[in-house]
Amino acid sequence: MELHITGDDAADRLLSDDPLALLIGMLLDQQIAMETAFTGPKKIQERTGELSASTLATYDPEKLVEVFRESPAVHRFPGSMAGRVQSLCDAVATEWDDDAAAIWTSGDPDGAEVLRRLKKLPGFGEQKAKIFLALLGKQYGFDGDGWREASAPYGEDGAFRSVADITSPESLAKVREHKKAMKAAAKG
Repeated sequence: MELHITGDDAADRLLSDDPLALLIGMLLDQQIAMETAFTGPKKIQERTGELSASTLATYDPEKLVEVFRESPAVHRFPGSMAGRVQSLCDAVATEWDDDAAAIWTSGDPDGAEVLRRLKKLPGFGEQKAKIFLALLGKQYGFDGDGWREASAPYGEDGAFRSVADITSPESLAKVREHKKAMKAAAKG
């Protein structure tokens, strides 16, 4: 499975090959463009020398903020997002033995269980957890029972609601159109 989220081949390869990178990208996906959020893990890896939960969990917090600030910035809110990434990595390191994929593979969980596990992670509320579960099911090979129902409405087949539906520049444009329409409808 090869993800095509960022338009940057190296960043997409990292997301495809490293479950922690994908989890961090999802965490960063707020108040910035999706492509920027999901290239964040590649920037972090390049600037710190590695991308492991235990390393990032114990990284000097001030130095990690500097990693996030370096141009081009990892996120527009480097201080708070560096802290959130560090908290997420601490949870993965301590609760999942430094293995992000264990969140959706350990014990052969169904969709509802993976959603529950995701919602326990720092920075993952209901919506973010559902979107990530849909991404796992639609593009990352997760096939636990009930994943579509647990991730609803993001798991819906043929939808263009979120990053879970981005497989090409064309699908990215459709997701952007959907989000724009939703914002317009919310403004009423």
